[in-house]
Amino acid sequence: MDEEHLSVAIRKFLREVGVTSQREIERVVRDATIAGPKLRLRMALTSEDLPGWHHVVETTIELR
Repeated sequence: MDEEHLSVAIRKFLREVGVTSQREIERVVRDATIAGPKLRLRMALTSEDLPGWHHVVETTIELR
């Protein structure tokens, strides 16, 4: 796979993850009872093709 094709494939995946994640976060904030003014989030990236590999991103969103 050449670098350009890889880059396009990764961007497509990240766009899908971003859009669906934003919708889900907005839905849960709207519909759920959240204790406190903050929402702690964690996104884990794994691959069945790379056993044992994972990448985690964590953040806190202020809900004021």
